[in-house]
Amino acid sequence: MLEYTKTILDKVSFDQYLFSKELKKSFKWLRKEEALTLYTWCMLTFGEVYGDLIKDAFSALN
Repeated sequence: MLEYTKTILDKVSFDQYLFSKELKKSFKWLRKEEALTLYTWCMLTFGEVYGDLIKDAFSALN
């Protein structure tokens, strides 16, 4: 499911709203370890554009 989530996020990365929506939706499917891996991947891949959004979304997990 992690790889599928990465694919979806990559495809919707052109739009901040869709990216945020899909990122939050992915938390329903991923285990905690996978979510941590996703966080790292998101920050490396989209951190310059959506860094604050990613941090906010993942802070809701804790």
